[in-house]
Amino acid sequence: MALLRRPKTKPRVKQVESAPAKRPPFSEAVWRAVRAIPRGQVRSYSQVALYAGRPGAARGVGREMTTLPSGQEVPWWRVTKAGGVLASTVAHEQAKRLRAEGVEVEQRGQVFRVKRAPEPSERGQAAVPARKTAAAKGKRSRGG
Repeated sequence: MALLRRPKTKPRVKQVESAPAKRPPFSEAVWRAVRAIPRGQVRSYSQVALYAGRPGAARGVGREMTTLPSGQEVPWWRVTKAGGVLASTVAHEQAKRLRAEGVEVEQRGQVFRVKRAPEPSERGQAAVPARKTAAAKGKRSRGG
């Protein structure tokens, strides 16, 4: 006795062309902050978060760094972990790009770390001003 089988059909999915999704304001602020890092300089995830207007959002910056907008020139290699440690998954490429910009990078085992980035005055460029936190401006926080 032969079993009757239904013919396989493709699921019906309506294809809708839509405009590219607009990135959230935090994403745009992160990419703007990363683009503002001068050649030969590095910033930590927490410094980028501060510059993007979200102090304490270093993990959010890290998440954004994994979603690099295609077709845009964003110097992702200028962003490091705290203490100048390079991202382990792309450390070799990141170190190569930083060295090409004059940044000293040292390697100890599998860990790459920025040893020294040239000061803006050494390169004849002005420094990008860092944003001040409420504490740095002398204001008290809401908590007390």
